[in-house]
Amino acid sequence: MEKIDGGFSAAGLRRLREVLARHVDSGKIPGLVALVSRGGQTHVEAMGTMRHDGGAPMRRDTIFRMASTSKPVSIAAAMVLLDECRLRLDDVVDPWLPELAGRQVLKRIDGPLDDTVPARRPITVRDVLTSTFGLGMDMTSVGTPIFNAIFGQGLTPSGPEPQPGPDEWMRRLGELPLMYQPGEQWQYHISNDLVGVLVSRVTGQSFEEFLRERVFEPLGMKDTAFHVPADKLDRLPDLYAPDPQTGEFLVWDEAKSGRWSESPAFQGGGGGLVSTVDDYHAYFRMLLNGGLHQGRRILSRPAVELMTTNRLTPRQQAPRHAMATDNVHISFGQGQQGGWGLGMAVRTYRGDYAPIGQFGWDGGSGTSAYADPANRLTGLLLTQVGYSVPNPAHLMNDFWTTLYQAIDD
Repeated sequence: MEKIDGGFSAAGLRRLREVLARHVDSGKIPGLVALVSRGGQTHVEAMGTMRHDGGAPMRRDTIFRMASTSKPVSIAAAMVLLDECRLRLDDVVDPWLPELAGRQVLKRIDGPLDDTVPARRPITVRDVLTSTFGLGMDMTSVGTPIFNAIFGQGLTPSGPEPQPGPDEWMRRLGELPLMYQPGEQWQYHISNDLVGVLVSRVTGQSFEEFLRERVFEPLGMKDTAFHVPADKLDRLPDLYAPDPQTGEFLVWDEAKSGRWSESPAFQGGGGGLVSTVDDYHAYFRMLLNGGLHQGRRILSRPAVELMTTNRLTPRQQAPRHAMATDNVHISFGQGQQGGWGLGMAVRTYRGDYAPIGQFGWDGGSGTSAYADPANRLTGLLLTQVGYSVPNPAHLMNDFWTTLYQAIDD
């Protein structure tokens, strides 16, 4: 079989293109940009259009809202601070995040907000970085008073209203009891936004300024930020959340007047970044290189190893597994990797075509980014179709299934 430098077969890459084109041609995915890299070879596919009803074609430099795929990148700011000993994993966070001092914890997850007991210990940096500090978007507790309060306080970017600034966000967060004792269980998302506040207060810089200075600029990530400036808005598609009943394309966020068209009050590490396939490729390639980029060290090798290997005990992991498997009708099968590092999923068992050790994450805006140390492979798939329908998840699944078949050693 004909091979291409880097270990992909030419036939495999042709099949990958055919599978991607099938999703675009179906009318369910207006357009996409995909990048696959192995060894010295990088292959990019840009197909379809920026809007579901036509318009400009997707391009390699199209800018995407990364949603939760922001998590594996934004966590790097905290790792820089660990490398420099400006933070330690078991530091108590109270000096920087006094709003989280003296926590109360719910007696039971579905109980009233005032039925609490004192936290057994303070929250640590490790708790925040591993998403085990005690609060999060737990899909197994939908409808409970604490779940409703998290959304009611505007602590997640789910509605049309913009999030408050970081100090007000922290004040609101500090008014809520914890769902679990610090370090007890993994909880989704809020920890990743909290990381940004922690980094900003430790450094005295905005979260974006620190990320740009220490991560984005050294890696040449020129289009990665928390908003899209006016002179680049023509490269940002609309973000769609199709009607789950009819499939009608509904615009969740417009490009030219939406929330990413201006600098946000809250720079959310959990889901606020915009970026391109080439920017994200530079970042994940750096992780595969143990923290090095073109001879320059961005992160230490031990920091990368901490990020990209499982950090959860079976007990801590239990709610993550439940979220992925018991809510499969919501997740469409995504999230079943088995482990979690710092800011990203880590595969600890082989449940599909990807091997143990693959790391990365997916985003609710239709984005997927993973790297695989065993195969020295990076894959990026970017759309702007949200998870209100299964189509983007099905596209991601087919992308990874086909990509792994294209490896030919």
